[in-house]
Amino acid sequence: MGPMTAATPAARRVLLAAPRGYCAGVDRAVIAVERALEQYGSPIYVRHEIVHNKYVVQTLEKKGAIFVDETAEVPEGSIVMFSAHGVAPTVHQEAAERRLATIDATCPLVTKVHKEAVRFANEDFDILLIGHEGHEEVIGTSGEAPDHITLVDGPDDVENVTVRDESKVVWLSQTTLSVDETMETVDRLKEKFPQLLSPPSDDICYATQNRQIAVKQMGAEADLVIVVGSKNSSNSVRLVEVALGAGAKDAHLVDFADEIDEAWLEGVSTVGVTSGASVPDVLVEGVLEWLAERGFGDVEIVKAAEESITFSLPKELRRDLRAEAAALVARADAAAEK
Repeated sequence: MGPMTAATPAARRVLLAAPRGYCAGVDRAVIAVERALEQYGSPIYVRHEIVHNKYVVQTLEKKGAIFVDETAEVPEGSIVMFSAHGVAPTVHQEAAERRLATIDATCPLVTKVHKEAVRFANEDFDILLIGHEGHEEVIGTSGEAPDHITLVDGPDDVENVTVRDESKVVWLSQTTLSVDETMETVDRLKEKFPQLLSPPSDDICYATQNRQIAVKQMGAEADLVIVVGSKNSSNSVRLVEVALGAGAKDAHLVDFADEIDEAWLEGVSTVGVTSGASVPDVLVEGVLEWLAERGFGDVEIVKAAEESITFSLPKELRRDLRAEAAALVARADAAAEK
């Protein structure tokens, strides 16, 4: 090879982010559905998407899971699972009223935020919850203490926030936000409320942070970043924003390799690839194969962190839930006959 001339195209390569894909909470939730189907047979009802990924939901549907939007859609005496994003206490009450056996697959890191909300509400704090309006996790956390929680949807929302007592204010956050944008929101809140208390530990989860750090390292060098993930996955959408913020010339979110537009590759020599926390690696492999077929076969790993966190499965999987559900219905019937 002679010296590179203007006519020589730059070597094509792929930078593959690590860590990427499944976090411990998602892994636990998906296995919980599979295990419940094995133990109890179908149908297992799941309230909302177990995790925000199209492919995962479709795969579990084929195995016998039935996804519903509301608890009221689940037939009495059935088993229902709550998704990794968590639910408000009212949902547990609805399930009890419908005599449903429940499996709670809420991520333990989301449960931690719920517990913080309850504790600060009990101490009569105003809680400023940083998050995206309408996201399931935000709805669940807000439901723990609706009278005490105000949603703050990004830095520009700060000017609208009012509190009862500026000396009793704390912030919490959704676990899947952009770290940088959240800190910008916190900084603005502190300007407005100098006595603002921070949570005992950062609410944005380890997996969200690690995936963003890896994308920052990669994005600075990439002409194009492809994030594998679904459009309703908050942490996946944030990875696209973080990539662009880190200097990537272009970045796109795709569920599957066949959604990649060949036009994106024009003039591109370095492609960054990562995936959101609810994405199985088989989808990333599909993207890598698609890129390899187009001359991007050289893959370098960009490693930002080691992840060794695992969570034990929901305790309800150690019980006979079908029998429990039948007993709930029988007790209700007996009570009705009296």
